[in-house]
Amino acid sequence: MSDVTAAIREAILGGEFVPNQRLVEADLSEQFAASRAGVRAALAVLAGEGLVERVQNRGARVRAVSLAEAVEISEVRMVIEGLCAAKAAERAAPAEVSELRAIGEEMRAAVASGDVLGYSRLNERLHRRVREISGQRTASGVLERLRAQGVRHQFKLAMHPGRPQKSLPQHLAIIDAIAAHDPAAAEQAARAHLRSVIEALGEIAS
Repeated sequence: MSDVTAAIREAILGGEFVPNQRLVEADLSEQFAASRAGVRAALAVLAGEGLVERVQNRGARVRAVSLAEAVEISEVRMVIEGLCAAKAAERAAPAEVSELRAIGEEMRAAVASGDVLGYSRLNERLHRRVREISGQRTASGVLERLRAQGVRHQFKLAMHPGRPQKSLPQHLAIIDAIAAHDPAAAEQAARAHLRSVIEALGEIAS
């Protein structure tokens, strides 16, 4: 079951399946070479993650996340990512600080060269590493689910003109605070970054 769950999840996150698209068990069973029971179980897991929704007498479809919900997701992320950044500042070993610094330099280079997709991937990598370094497994699990639900809005945001240039100093501030082992500054920097995300989501909508 986990293999077909992961495959359908990737298809949703990668944009192969679009919001409100019907997910027909027979088609998915054929596409992913899985049993109908396996597909049914996978859709139940993904419904629990907020990626799929069940429709009365209509089966399942990809859940569409509204802009208002994307803002709510970012507000929750702001609190939890602040916690993770603070914990990472307490726990980061020298090798982990060096790794975060290296990601920061790659992000700087991506912005300088106009590599928007590369920057977006590095952005995700940085956030993931901060979560991992924090050792906050519960928070990491919640953030993974929230990130998955908001992934399309995050992609739109990444493509928004001037967004990487605006978010780069915010990311570098998070790295600097973690490197300085300053939990309060790390939490403040992470929250400031997510506040900026929320503002930018509003700009995209207008």
